[in-house]
Amino acid sequence: MSLRRGGIAVLITAIAIIAGGVVTGAESQNQSQTQDSQNEIVRRAKVKVQPIYPDLARKMNLTGTVKVSVVVAPNGMVKEAKVVGGHPVLAGAALDAVKKWRFEPASVETSGVVDFKFEAQ
Repeated sequence: MSLRRGGIAVLITAIAIIAGGVVTGAESQNQSQTQDSQNEIVRRAKVKVQPIYPDLARKMNLTGTVKVSVVVAPNGMVKEAKVVGGHPVLAGAALDAVKKWRFEPASVETSGVVDFKFEAQ
């Protein structure tokens, strides 16, 4: 009998751990979504250069979004840019384009994430 009770206790504990993991995963996903919306760059872009859709991506019929994290200097020039998500074939084009963007001047450096959506042409 005690073995059966012990097995049930282990099963209940396992279910509780799994259920807790599911809740934690959902909380984590919600935090990620909130952070994404908070990471949007708040400075207005004065010049936006559109990425050139790569030939290889066109041949492969690739579509998707590339997320680029940018740091904008006080003078409005992109100081740093780093791909943080998206297909590698599309990433280079997004990175090249965002480096040419110009933002409104500000008193301090700002950062955020810029999304580039690639659709088959």
